[in-house]
Amino acid sequence: MFLNVPITKSTESYSDNIKRLRKALDTADAVVVGAGAGLSASAGFTYTGERFRRYFSDFANKYGFSDMYSGGFYPYSSPEEFWAYWSRYIFINRYTDAPKPVYDELLSLIRAKDYFVITTNVDHCFQKAGFDKKRLFYTQGDYGLFQCSKPCRQETFDNEDMIRQMFTRQKDMRIPSELLPVCPYCGKPLTMNLRSDNKFVEDNGWHEAAERYENFLRTRRNGRILFLELGVGYNTPIIIKYPFWQMTAGNKAAIYACVDYGEAVCPAEIEKQSICIDGDIGKVLKDLR
Repeated sequence: MFLNVPITKSTESYSDNIKRLRKALDTADAVVVGAGAGLSASAGFTYTGERFRRYFSDFANKYGFSDMYSGGFYPYSSPEEFWAYWSRYIFINRYTDAPKPVYDELLSLIRAKDYFVITTNVDHCFQKAGFDKKRLFYTQGDYGLFQCSKPCRQETFDNEDMIRQMFTRQKDMRIPSELLPVCPYCGKPLTMNLRSDNKFVEDNGWHEAAERYENFLRTRRNGRILFLELGVGYNTPIIIKYPFWQMTAGNKAAIYACVDYGEAVCPAEIEKQSICIDGDIGKVLKDLR
């Protein structure tokens, strides 16, 4: 629909856009938040620099990679070393709190609104901040869940106890072999419940959340909806960005707001219904308050 439509950035001042977004929040009948990696990055969940060095200097010195993503794709020679890396990765990005209260700021802005959140993030920050879990749809999985690597069934498993044991008991970049996670049904290795191929498990919780999101959109489609997109890039635009554009174009009462560093744009077709703010999400949320 938008492939041949020019993409445009806002020409209004930052302060004017903040005022417009504040008004859109106040007058919206419903708010649909679409969140990507940029939101968690603004909250301090960075994957490079000091935070990477603090937790992964031994892996960096041995293998030469300089960010968590690269380490996650490295072909380790043993599952014990693989899980030493990934248990640290999951522990710090799922079972510790974000360094900055950006998610709390967001909740304070929309708590009293009729809202729903769709996110490609897998770090559980929304629930840790107190968002209603019945108003959340994690489309790409959750660092806190394992699934069978086969998979032998569409079921996931909470992994907090296993991850904490791997994190605390590892030594010399390896976990004890007895901690290797295996499927309780077929004995195959467990893996992360993250969407990376056609083996991703969509369990009952995933389908229930998807249905709640679809029902939310369907029952409010003609109202004054604010589609608030935060930190969504172009890795998977068909999940949040493109649908938000399409739903805004189909509802003249809707507003599309995009907050992101360097990628705060909208199609010319919905420019008059759009608010694009190029900046740090945390600062924008504070300024809105």
